[in-house]
Amino acid sequence: MKEVGQDNAPVLLVGSNKLTYSIAICLQKAGHPVILSTTDKEKAVDYITGYSAEAGEMVVSKGFKIIQDLDFKREVKMAIAITDENLSAKKQLIGKLESSLSPNTLIAINTESIPLDELQNGASAPERIVGLNWVEPATTTLFLEIIANSTTRQSYVDYIYQTANLTWGKDPYTIQGETGIRMRLFAAMLREAFYLVKNDYATVEDIDRACRNDAGYYLPFAGNLRYMDLMGTYAYGMVMKDLNPELAADKTAPDFFVSLIQNATLGMKSGIGFYDYRPGESQKWEALLKQFSHQVSALFEKYPFNYKTQEVG
Repeated sequence: MKEVGQDNAPVLLVGSNKLTYSIAICLQKAGHPVILSTTDKEKAVDYITGYSAEAGEMVVSKGFKIIQDLDFKREVKMAIAITDENLSAKKQLIGKLESSLSPNTLIAINTESIPLDELQNGASAPERIVGLNWVEPATTTLFLEIIANSTTRQSYVDYIYQTANLTWGKDPYTIQGETGIRMRLFAAMLREAFYLVKNDYATVEDIDRACRNDAGYYLPFAGNLRYMDLMGTYAYGMVMKDLNPELAADKTAPDFFVSLIQNATLGMKSGIGFYDYRPGESQKWEALLKQFSHQVSALFEKYPFNYKTQEVG
């Protein structure tokens, strides 16, 4: 395993959802031959051909292959797995990958809340298992979260980081611990939002407007902490002194959210979630998201995270 990624290094990609298929496109555009193992070949083809039609470019090359199991002969440098947040399912897949891959092939698997050491436990080569979290659409977002720990071999971490930064169009960061930070930050914000709705301080619509029209306005530019620097940290310190003791500390989700899950009101795909959706509205929202992701990606490129590399003004 080299410490710097190669544009043409073959990748095995395992998963059966939109995120997986958008990663396939991202890898193909970066020049990787991709073997996609999915249980739903038809949906994978529809997603990828649909993207090609919308983008006006052919993203599938001769190096792209779809399989419905892990029976393949080609040697790969890296395997990327996207599964549900279920420890048993993740460990089962890791076991299958280890039996199919050469001993030095990197295995990168998504994990939002399951500690990395639990995924490594029992593996034949735990040092090659890395946490890797993406967001959809992977073709336009800069996000990539790499999770490593003391067991992880540093050369594997370096390989992913350099490859993502140089060829995948990502602005990656590495967490040396057991879980990532993206979902922890998001979950903390959701807990407070649920608390405000549950106690009738705000409606669902109020929450979305507050997030979109304030934090959503500056976060693409700076992130929370740099924005505090920009605005002046003293004022935030004074507010937090009084406000922090009042913030939610709930250990469980509120009843109204539990009811949503139990009643299978799972958002747009079921026609109801926090909002109601008419037939066909889900497709319109997905089209708008794709349009927005391209537009905001272009804006991100104008304002890179490391402002020290460019002159301001």
